[in-house]
Amino acid sequence: MPKVGMEDIRKSAIIQATIEAIHEHGYAKTTMAEISRRAGVSTGLPHHYFGSKDALLNATMISLLKDLRQQARDRLDGSKSPRERILAIVQVNFTEMQFTAPVISAWLAFYVLARTDPRTRRLLTIYHRRLISNLLAEYSKLGDKASAEMAARGTAALIDGLWLQCALTSNSPADGPAKALVQDYVEKCLDSFSTIKTLT
Repeated sequence: MPKVGMEDIRKSAIIQATIEAIHEHGYAKTTMAEISRRAGVSTGLPHHYFGSKDALLNATMISLLKDLRQQARDRLDGSKSPRERILAIVQVNFTEMQFTAPVISAWLAFYVLARTDPRTRRLLTIYHRRLISNLLAEYSKLGDKASAEMAARGTAALIDGLWLQCALTSNSPADGPAKALVQDYVEKCLDSFSTIKTLT
C-alpha cells in the first residue's frame, strides 16, 4: 500500500518539475517524460494524476495562485485600513517571489495557453475576477460604487500590465518603478474619492 500523503508529495514534485522544465525548455518543448525524470517518478504518473500536459500546466498555475493568495492573506492580516489593504494587494504582486525566472516562465506559458485552451482561459478569468473583486471590496469602503469599480479595474490592469512589463524586460520589480506607479495610481484614486466627498 502507498504511504499516507505520498500522492500529495508526488504531485508537488511533479508541479515543481513542470515549472523547472518549462523554464529550461519552454512549454512547447517540455515533455511529460522530461517532467517525470525531473520529479523522480515513473513516466506514466503525471498522466495518471493530471491527464495531459495542458491539464498539468493548469494544475501548476492553481498551485502558484494558491501561493500568491496565501502571501496576500499574510500581508492583509497586518493591514488595518482599506488603503493599507489595497496597497498590500499591490505589493504582494511585486515581491521577489513573484519574479523568480521559473515562475515568470510558468506564467508566460499560462497566458499563451489561455488563448487556445478554454479551461486555461477560464482559470485566467477567475484569477482576474478575484483580483478585481478583492480591490473593489476595499475601494467600496472609501468611495461610491462607480468610482470604486473604475479604480479597482484600473488598479488590476496596472498590476497585470506592469508585472508583464517587468517580467519581459528586467525579471525584477526592483529594477523599475512598476510598484511605485501602481501605488501612485491608488493614491490618486483615493484622493479623488476625498475630493468628491468634499464637493458633495
